[in-house]
Amino acid sequence: MKNLIIIGARGYGREVYNLALQCAGYQKDFTVKGFLDDKADALDGFENYPEIIGNVEDYTIQENDVFCCALGSVKWKKHYIELIESKNGTFINLIHPTVIIHSNVKLGNGLIAFMYSNISNDCTIGNYVTIQGFVAIGHDSKIGKWSHLNAYSFTGGFAVLEEEVTLNTRSTILPNITVRKGAVVGAASLVIKNVKENTTVFGVPARKIEF
Repeated sequence: MKNLIIIGARGYGREVYNLALQCAGYQKDFTVKGFLDDKADALDGFENYPEIIGNVEDYTIQENDVFCCALGSVKWKKHYIELIESKNGTFINLIHPTVIIHSNVKLGNGLIAFMYSNISNDCTIGNYVTIQGFVAIGHDSKIGKWSHLNAYSFTGGFAVLEEEVTLNTRSTILPNITVRKGAVVGAASLVIKNVKENTTVFGVPARKIEF
């Protein structure tokens, strides 16, 4: 049996822990060994969670260890996954049993998919994608590596999200739209035209905003 280690022990890490307990492979293919977090007291005041066993930088991977990354930031998710990969660590998929996966879907490695999400026919999901609860991905869509799709977001048919894209809660990407690498779509936004690389858009319709 594999020993799952969750990278990140804060709010999202606790959510991913509960997701792991509900996955079909729990106690059959894997058990949860603990968390890695650079904040050793991240679980202080919280009960009924496995312990923080170290941080990513210093952890020595043991036989039968496998990993998932519970970080909401695309930047830091990529950083820490690449650190574990440099140590030859292996990542697994965590998919809630209520997720609907239609015909001919291609799933990458290190996927996290929460409850009641829907991945329609002939979609391609890249490595290390996070799909929060109640997300809908339309047919023939392509979701790039590292991307993070927050709860209730919708991606229409034939849409393309390139690598490192973030869709925030209740954002909508219309069919045939391309969102370029590193772009961020704000909460409740409606994207009706292609989004440029490393751009943040927000609103109805979504427009570029500056910080």
